[in-house]
Amino acid sequence: MGSVTRSVLTITGVVEESWYDSQELMHNSTFCLVPRGRRVGSFHFLEALQAACIPVLLSNGWELPFSEVIDWNKAAIVGDERLLLQIPSITRSIDHDKVLALRQQTQFLWETYFSSVEKIVLTTLEASAPGFIIQDRIQAHVSRNHVMWNAQPGGLYALPQFSTSLADFPFYYFALGRSPAKEFTAVIQAVSPLLSQSQPIVKLVLAVAKSKYCAQIVVLWNCQKPPPPRSRWPSVPVPLSVVEGEHKTMSSRFFPYELIRTDAVLSLDEDTVLSTNESKGRWAYTSKWTNEYSMVLTGAAFYHRYYHYLYTFYLPASLHSMVDQMANCEDILMNFLVSAVTKLPPIKVTQKKQYKETMMQQGSKMSRWADPEHFAQRQACMNSFTSWFGFMPLVHSQMRLDPVLFKDQVSILRKKYRDIERL
Repeated sequence: MGSVTRSVLTITGVVEESWYDSQELMHNSTFCLVPRGRRVGSFHFLEALQAACIPVLLSNGWELPFSEVIDWNKAAIVGDERLLLQIPSITRSIDHDKVLALRQQTQFLWETYFSSVEKIVLTTLEASAPGFIIQDRIQAHVSRNHVMWNAQPGGLYALPQFSTSLADFPFYYFALGRSPAKEFTAVIQAVSPLLSQSQPIVKLVLAVAKSKYCAQIVVLWNCQKPPPPRSRWPSVPVPLSVVEGEHKTMSSRFFPYELIRTDAVLSLDEDTVLSTNESKGRWAYTSKWTNEYSMVLTGAAFYHRYYHYLYTFYLPASLHSMVDQMANCEDILMNFLVSAVTKLPPIKVTQKKQYKETMMQQGSKMSRWADPEHFAQRQACMNSFTSWFGFMPLVHSQMRLDPVLFKDQVSILRKKYRDIERL
């Protein structure tokens, strides 16, 4: 859209005869008049949404797009085209907080449902009446809750096949006035045979079971050898289940196994080291030394179990195949998915420097983290994942959460997490 010259009546006054860029004008405006076009609707409506300019609709009888599920009263002002002179007073009566909420909703709706042809098509199939007919012919349609369409992250990410209850998703705690449960399920990825009771996985099971918030432990057996009998596993005070991966692939660690009963999942690699006196609800984990990060490795990470379902059934088979063929990058793909949905960075907790040496010296052979080819594969993965998502979803952060009194010059006896001392 280029520059034009004409006299324009806006909500705030008259722009005299001059050259101006209409897109810049809309981006700098709070309200944008959207009068009737050649038909009832107007393409200026989508332009206003894109510019975060609150649409003021002057087209009686216009059925707004996807009005079956989208609450347009949260993003637009619907006026009567017969009462044009009342519009300025209506807009002036809207307080600042309401204006901010309306503008934020315009951006949410634009980015979620209208910013690409693909999103418009998907929303049409999922939300509109013709879409319901198509869905019914393919499978019994399960409708989404109205809130799912009108709140972050949007209806396209809230898969109703998982659940139609808001309480089962990680996005709606604030809206429901509740907090996440503290209990978690530890899911341990096992790729090595269990030969002795001194192996890291046995120590890991014993350590994680000491947490008062650990509700169950699930060992995902992705080793090529058969899993050992239950008698070979240590005795722990919480239920311990061993699940043999059907295909023994990297992606299977994120499969939504029904036996996972808690919302919170602690994903662990078999060789992860946890501190036993930090097993009261918070764990220390390390990665590369840097003050900025955008991912956390899923070798030791908490997340909501819904992301297992989203990873398995939302992402395309081509990405799953890529991960499985390389036996690499499943953690990067999960980070991409969660960041794309939440628009937020992960949260990093206090790191222990001992872990760096542990990672590089595991076993008799060189760790894969010291293999340049391993990192080259991960770089290729990031480019491929970015191409599929259509943008780089990872969000950078410099925040790190440390326990209280972590670095304070007080007696170590007063510190709750005493193993995080040598940094």
